[in-house]
Amino acid sequence: MVSCVNRHAPESKLLSHMSTNNGSHRAAAIALGFAVLSLAGYAGVRAQQAPSVSIGPDDVGGTVRDTSGPEAGVWVIAETNDLPTRYIKIVVTDDRGRYVIPALPKATYDVWVRGYGLVDSPKVRTAPGKIVNLTATPAPNAEAAAQYYPADYWFSMLKIPGKSAFART
Repeated sequence: MVSCVNRHAPESKLLSHMSTNNGSHRAAAIALGFAVLSLAGYAGVRAQQAPSVSIGPDDVGGTVRDTSGPEAGVWVIAETNDLPTRYIKIVVTDDRGRYVIPALPKATYDVWVRGYGLVDSPKVRTAPGKIVNLTATPAPNAEAAAQYYPADYWFSMLKIPGKSAFART
């Protein structure tokens, strides 16, 4: 490459040097570009794979996923019989499958996933202060899924007849 700069000016020495080492600079720039893109891609994949939750010493939290990714809008249930009465706390996952069950009394809990179109996931034994990532289990058919729907779901499907269908009393 031919440089068209005044070699006597200080700034032209830099330009002249760059023009003679242009191949090595170009290779370094390409390598740096690949490194930046690789790190950005890795960070994006990590963010999709394991969105983090922040929990305290009396919380249980984590993510719920199925084979296709995060499971949004499912219930995560924590239950224990270690206290004077049976204790159950239920939360719903956010759009990235994250959940936090806050303010749990000190005990050992069974934690699992339940939701429409799912069967209950295997129960995981844990204690407050732990991250528990869970896997949702799709129901094999509608009949199996119906076994896990809460009673208020069935009640919501009830069609109450209008006033005219009832005799006056």
